[in-house]
Amino acid sequence: MMIPIPSEDIREVPTSVLAYVGDAVYELHVRMHIVARFGGQSGVLHKKSVRYVSAPAQANAVRILMDELSEEEQNVFRRGKNGHQGSMAKNASPADYKYATGLETLIGYLYLSDKEERLEMLLNRIMQICEQEK
Repeated sequence: MMIPIPSEDIREVPTSVLAYVGDAVYELHVRMHIVARFGGQSGVLHKKSVRYVSAPAQANAVRILMDELSEEEQNVFRRGKNGHQGSMAKNASPADYKYATGLETLIGYLYLSDKEERLEMLLNRIMQICEQEK
């Protein structure tokens, strides 16, 4: 797929943009993951997806994954986690929301850096973690 890169140097892309893109990439991956496993009506699919897309679920996953991330990936995650938060989730602690934003920033970074293989590996690992945590 052709990816329009917002900047020549990915390090110059604001973390809010990386998180915005990462949120969309993550949401689509989760939806495809759910559809492939369960099919069914959209309401049922939505209820199943919540266990993957909620800020607490994302925060839990990235906490488990932290040791599996490269130094570069950890730095991108921290930039996103510590960046200015435009809003806060209604159903998540501030810490979980920041961790979830950091994860979305990392996903956006990998996507826009065209690191497809690493992104796929990371997303699949997150799916495993979310399925183990009930």
